[in-house]
Amino acid sequence: MRNPSQPAPKPPQPTASGEPRSVTMPAPLPQARLDDRQRLACLRLIRSDNVGPATFRALINHFGGAETALAALPELARRGGGRAPRICTADRAEAELARAAKVGAQPIFTIEPGYPPLLAEIEPPPPMLYVRGRLELMTRPMVAIVGARDGSAAGQTLARRFAIALGRAGYVVASGLARGIDGAAHEAAMATGTVAVLAGGIDVVYPPEHADLHARIGVAGCLVTEMPPGFTPRGQDFPRRNRIISGVSFGVLVVEAARRSGTLITARMAAEQGREVFAIPGHPLDPRAEGTNHLLKTGAILVTEAEDIITALAPMHAPTLPLPMRTEVQALEAPPAAAAPHPPTLLSGASVAERVWSALGAAPVDIDVLGRATGFPAREIQVALLELDLAGRLTRHSRHLVSRAIEEGGPH
Repeated sequence: MRNPSQPAPKPPQPTASGEPRSVTMPAPLPQARLDDRQRLACLRLIRSDNVGPATFRALINHFGGAETALAALPELARRGGGRAPRICTADRAEAELARAAKVGAQPIFTIEPGYPPLLAEIEPPPPMLYVRGRLELMTRPMVAIVGARDGSAAGQTLARRFAIALGRAGYVVASGLARGIDGAAHEAAMATGTVAVLAGGIDVVYPPEHADLHARIGVAGCLVTEMPPGFTPRGQDFPRRNRIISGVSFGVLVVEAARRSGTLITARMAAEQGREVFAIPGHPLDPRAEGTNHLLKTGAILVTEAEDIITALAPMHAPTLPLPMRTEVQALEAPPAAAAPHPPTLLSGASVAERVWSALGAAPVDIDVLGRATGFPAREIQVALLELDLAGRLTRHSRHLVSRAIEEGGPH
């Protein structure tokens, strides 16, 4: 979100030649390119049971590297009161990387050069993305344009106009390659830069009628997904895609959306991530305007031309965002012997994990609350949470909150 204490700079003005205007990005994250061994270990950790984005991040921060974390998983899960999780084998991870290379996809982990800087700010960011196409687009400033799959002719015209104007202003246009509004925005931004975020594997075309558009974006733009090659998207995978669409962007423009629409999920996630939400008003009798009009009534910024968005986003281009995952960067940049000068030890018994479990309930709480309830220091609580997480007994929520896993009835 904007920092109201900072003066708002004047919006960028168009050049006489019509060339895209320069747009500054947040200060770059500390980065270190992983070697093949580290990349393989990170992928194995991501693909192991009970290791989601937040757990991956916590494991790397605690153990200083993926290889050490992998070795600790069975004991962590045992101390958490569960069976040892299935750990992704090196052969399986190597096979996935080989399939990705075969379809032209490149893996980018959170701290590597090329990872979208704004996406790295969300909580937590996807540990790895597969990308194909013009990788430099991933680090340029983006605005998302999303809307109804059955977008009207007028709505698609508006999507094209906004995409062209935003592209000329220096923005890459991000969207989800869906029918209707998404497709129109991608087409119009092809010349200036577009990123398509996919719900399935990078080689899986969805919807089928966008096969040509998918292929062209994979060359002239950039295809992005967190799913492995060959993965066919399911209904639950589209909200995960939507969080990436909003996460890579400074703001999200909703062109048309019904009252119950997946587009509104993207808008909600954008607001939760601190992004600006823009909406074009529509006729009150048009069902495709119900969602956008509702957004406007609940705080979205009304826009009628691209300059409205450019002006609103101009103050956000100062390097004021925090730099997450610094611990991971420093650990992975260091040689293996220096990654953890004091090798982390596991807890001496299951008592800490069980006491933390006893303090947990269905309502999400943070570490400070658990610390007051148990008397343990934050570091021991974090390890106990890892143990419970890997045992399948913990649910992680946004803002670092945790609770008992819903399906669990008590300690094992």
